[in-house]
Amino acid sequence: MTAAVPIEPLDDRGDVSTELFLTHRNLLFTVTYELLGSAADTEDVLQETWLRWVNVDPDTVSNHRAYLVRIATRLALTRLRTLGRRKEYYVGPWLPEPLLITPDVAEDVELADSLSMAMLLVLETLTPTERAVFVLREVFDLEYTDIAQAVDKNAATVRQIARRARSHVAARRPHAAVSPSEVRDTLQAFQRAVETGELHGLLELLAPGVVLLTDGGGVVPAALSPIVGADNVARVLARAAAAMSLEPGRVNGSPGLVLRVAGAIDTVVAVSVDGGLITGLYAVRNPEKLSRLEHETVVGR
Repeated sequence: MTAAVPIEPLDDRGDVSTELFLTHRNLLFTVTYELLGSAADTEDVLQETWLRWVNVDPDTVSNHRAYLVRIATRLALTRLRTLGRRKEYYVGPWLPEPLLITPDVAEDVELADSLSMAMLLVLETLTPTERAVFVLREVFDLEYTDIAQAVDKNAATVRQIARRARSHVAARRPHAAVSPSEVRDTLQAFQRAVETGELHGLLELLAPGVVLLTDGGGVVPAALSPIVGADNVARVLARAAAAMSLEPGRVNGSPGLVLRVAGAIDTVVAVSVDGGLITGLYAVRNPEKLSRLEHETVVGR
């Protein structure tokens, strides 16, 4: 993973640039991560953003927040297209890199929802430009003129893209908001059922069309295609129960489960819940995606 952005101001203007960058760094990380789904690639983009920003005179910029977001977005879009090609050769399902996000994000329901594994997977179904427009407008409330500069389109076109992206996301996101307490209760019951290997208990918690995705990246064992249907998912989980020891955790700001082996994180499981039933299980096993889970990531708007 790329080290944190080095910031070494050389003069008074550098001091101002550094202060402004640090003021907006959590925002820039969050925007970029929502576009890429990869913390490692996000850090690379922030490094490049800083290198470009340090050569700009802050006094010539009227809106520092929008300007920095514009730089990061343009760089992220370039990286996103590269990631798209990389995913074509990825072994098995690709899942976003999970994060341990500071608990206070739960107070911002809209931001927490946008960072959830389920929403990040919905964003994966958008084109890069649609994804950028949706995130910048719906989550971070940027003006259409600022978004237009970030994606190199005119404002009228951006409005059309925003409407199309909103419609696309609305058709694929959960129909009703679910409280963290409901997710926790469902997960606790799920954890008990998995650890006992009780097939009937598992079936009671799984939606008929539940989908289990496991991301091993070809590095560790994982299913190479989605497992669909309550019966199929329950059987897989029941077979694996003997080797599982789960503990509650927070995955991308929402309740999740963590499997440790010899004290080290082996698998992180995020879920989507609708109507008290689990509709999606997202198990990240690729070790390259688990490196940030020993410390909290601060996000912001």
